Amino acid sequence: MNDNFGIKKALEVLGIKQHNAGVSTGANWLESGTNKLVSISPADGQEIGTVTEATGEEYDAVVKKAEEAFKKWRMVPAPKRGEVVRQIGLALRKYKEPLGKLVSYEMGKSYQEGLGEVQEMIDICDFAVGLSRQLHGLTMHSERPNHRMYEQYHPLGVVGIISSFNFPVAVWSWNTMLAWVCGDACVWKPSEKVPLCSIACQNIVQEVFAANNVPEGISGLVNGDYKIGELMTNDKRVPLISATGSIRMGKKVAAAVGSRLGKSLLELGGNNAIIVSPDADLNMTLVGALFGAVGTCGQRCTSTRRLIIHESVYDEVKNKLVNAYGQLSIGNPLDEANHVGPLIDKTAVELYQNAIEQAKKEGGNVVVEGGVLEGEGYESGVYVKPCVIEVENHYDIVQNETFAPILYLIKYKTIEEAMGMQNGVVQGLSSAIMTNNLKEAEFFLSQAGSDCGIANVNIGTSGAEIGGAFGGEKETGGGRESGSDAWKVYMRRQTNTLNYGDDLPLAQGIKFDL
Repeated sequence: MNDNFGIKKALEVLGIKQHNAGVSTGANWLESGTNKLVSISPADGQEIGTVTEATGEEYDAVVKKAEEAFKKWRMVPAPKRGEVVRQIGLALRKYKEPLGKLVSYEMGKSYQEGLGEVQEMIDICDFAVGLSRQLHGLTMHSERPNHRMYEQYHPLGVVGIISSFNFPVAVWSWNTMLAWVCGDACVWKPSEKVPLCSIACQNIVQEVFAANNVPEGISGLVNGDYKIGELMTNDKRVPLISATGSIRMGKKVAAAVGSRLGKSLLELGGNNAIIVSPDADLNMTLVGALFGAVGTCGQRCTSTRRLIIHESVYDEVKNKLVNAYGQLSIGNPLDEANHVGPLIDKTAVELYQNAIEQAKKEGGNVVVEGGVLEGEGYESGVYVKPCVIEVENHYDIVQNETFAPILYLIKYKTIEEAMGMQNGVVQGLSSAIMTNNLKEAEFFLSQAGSDCGIANVNIGTSGAEIGGAFGGEKETGGGRESGSDAWKVYMRRQTNTLNYGDDLPLAQGIKFDL
C-alpha cells in the first residue's frame, strides 16, 4: 500500500485491521462465518483489508439483539436520546480527517468530497439533536362533548438500512441519527464494495454508546452480499427498510417488503438534467454543470447526466465545456490537485464504455472523447476520462442512468419543450434550471414544471443541504431522508381520543338501554 497520503495512520486511528469481523451487535463482534469481503481501493488497486460476511445465524442474532435493545431505548426520553447523538457528532468531528481519508481511499471520491461526506454526518447529528425536542404531534377538537383528540408518534422498531457504495457513510447517518432520536434500533447492511467504512463507523459510535450505557443492539452491523439484504427485506421483525441503490434493486426491495406489508423508504436512480436558458449566467452554469457531471466521477445519484441547452446559447455553452473539460486533472483522489478520481471497479468501467458505444450507435456525436486511462498512476484500471456527447433526449441510452462521468448535450427551442425533455424520463430525483428570467424560474418550480423531488434554480443538480428532505419521485422511489419532516417515516402514527366526561356517546346516535 502506497502510504504517501497517511492511509495506514488513518486506518489505525479508526480501528481498522488487515482482517476485520464484519458483524456486530454493538459491543460484540461476531465472526463465525468463513466467507470474506476483500476491500480493494480503486485509487491504486491495492487490497486494504478483509471483512467477514454475516451468516444467517449471525444476522438473526443481530436482529434479536436489536429487538431487545429497542424495548429499552424507546423508553429513554427523546431529548436524552438526542444527547447521545450530540456526542456522536462530537466524535465525528474528532475523527473527521481519518474517516474522510478512508472514504476517499476505499470509495475513490476526492479527499475533499470524503471530508464533505463526514461533514454531512456531523450536520445530520446537529439536526437530529434539535429534532429530539420537536417530535411534535397534533391536537384537534372532537365533535363529542367532553372529549379530546390528538395525534402522536411512537418509535417504529427495528430499522433496516441498505446503503450504496457511492456514499459509504453519509446515507447511513441520515437514517440512523433520525431513527435513534425517534427511539428506534438500526441494523445496517452496507455495500460489499466499501465494507471498511462501516467498521469505522461502528467503532466510532460504540465509543459513545459505551460511555452512555446505551443498550447493546441499537446499532447492528451485518456485512455481506445481496443474500443478507434479502434476509433483511423479508424479515417481519424489521418494519422499515431504507434502501439506497439502483432502480432494479429498489423494485426487488419494494416487492419483498410490500409482500409482508412492511414499509420501505427508497432512494434510487437519478437521470438529472440542467436546463440552460438564454437568460442564464453562463459562468455560473459552467461551474454547476462541470461539478455535477464529473464530481465523484459521475457516481452520485444527483450527478448531472443531461444538459438541456437553448439553441441560442448552445454552441457557446458547448465550447466553454470543451475548454473546461480539457483542464480537468484525473488521478489519485487523495491528491488535492486532482479534480476527478476513479470509478469504483471494472464493472463500472465496462458500463461506461458500453454507454458511450451505445450513444454513438444511436446517432450521438462525441465532443469530448472518453476512454480508459493507462500508465503510471492508473494501474488500478478504473480511471476514465469524462465524456461529453451530443444526443437526442429519446435515445434509449439517454433514458437510462449510467453511473459514470458521461454528460449528454441536448438542444431545445422553447421552455415548454425543455420541460418536457427534463420530465421525459422514468427517474425523478434532481433537476435544475439556469436562468435570470423570473417567469422561467417560477414556471420551472410550478405544478407544470419539474416533476422531481429536488428542483433548483441557479445551482446544479448535485448535492443537497441537510435541512431539506432528500429524495425523488417516479422510479426514484418516492422516499425522503434527512431534513424537514423525514423523521416521521421512522415512527408510527397514532390517533388518540380521551373521554373526560360521565357519558359515552356513540357514533350515529346509537344507544343501548342498559
